[in-house]
Order: sequence, then C-alpha cells, then structure tokens
Amino acid sequence: MGIALTVGVRRAGPEDAGAVAFVLKHAFSEYEPLYTRKGYEATAPNATEIVTRMQEGPVWVAARGQQIVGTGSVVLKETGLYVRGMAVLPTARGLGVGRLLLEHIERVAVEENCARLFLSTTPFLDRAIRLYEAFGFQATAEGPHELLGTPLLTMEKLIVAKSGLTSIKCDEEGF
Repeated sequence: MGIALTVGVRRAGPEDAGAVAFVLKHAFSEYEPLYTRKGYEATAPNATEIVTRMQEGPVWVAARGQQIVGTGSVVLKETGLYVRGMAVLPTARGLGVGRLLLEHIERVAVEENCARLFLSTTPFLDRAIRLYEAFGFQATAEGPHELLGTPLLTMEKLIVAKSGLTSIKCDEEGF
C-alpha cells in the first residue's frame, strides 16, 4: 500500500513559471476548441507571461510531493481581489486541490481586508463553476462578458475581512 501524499500550497517564484504554464496548458487543453485562439493563449500563457503576471500579483502553486498539480493567482483591483489563472492538472482532479487553492486565496483576502473575491470563467467549464458555487461564489451580471471573443461569466464571493468592514476595497500594503 502506497503512502498518500498531501497537497500543500506555496507562493510561486520565477523558477516555477514553467510548471505553472504547464498546469494551465494541460488543465485547459481539452477545452481549447471552445476558446478563440487568442482567448486560449490568454488563459494558458507561456512561462514568460507567467513571470510578468507574478509582478502584477501573487501566484501560488499546489504541490503533491514534489509535483506541482495546481495553481492560482490574484490581482488586487479597486473592487476586490480578482482570482485569475486558477487550474488543476486533470490527473489531480478530485483531490481537493481547487478547494485548497481557494481556501488559501480567501485567507489572503481576509488578511488584506478584502471583502470581495471575484473571477471570470467560461460558461463551458462546468466542473470549475460547480467548485466556485460550492465555495460560495455566485454569478453576477457584471462584466467582462468575453475574453478576446470567448464568452465569460463573472462570479463573486463576499467575505468578512478581518477588520469586520464590509468595504470591498483592500489594503494595498501586502501586495
């Protein structure tokens, strides 16, 4: 009987950019025909673009043993903390990796006094939408409604920041 490996989340560095790009590419590859070419490229960027994104906001990786099996990142916006680039390798689905990443992101939002998480996903990513809904996200009428020709659905989750305030503005010091 093998030893079950636990999944841990840590902040990614530039040395992880290739692995993050690999996860994004493989997580979304089965859906590539449903994206426009430019929409898919924006969803599954290369390692160079990942490094650029790391300068815009934190990127985390979920690792099972030494293997990176998931990723998630955020960007601080005026209206809250925007979740982007979230993905789990198909071989790691069902292990709770997506939920673990969302829990980590929510803890960061609370620490930064953000009372709102929001994200955009495509309507054809059924498993992701079910995960987001189970985690408390709800669809909004807010845009954007497309990414370079690929349809989008925006979802949000209102959270209680550690300050107890209901403001959606976050403290910018931690970013």
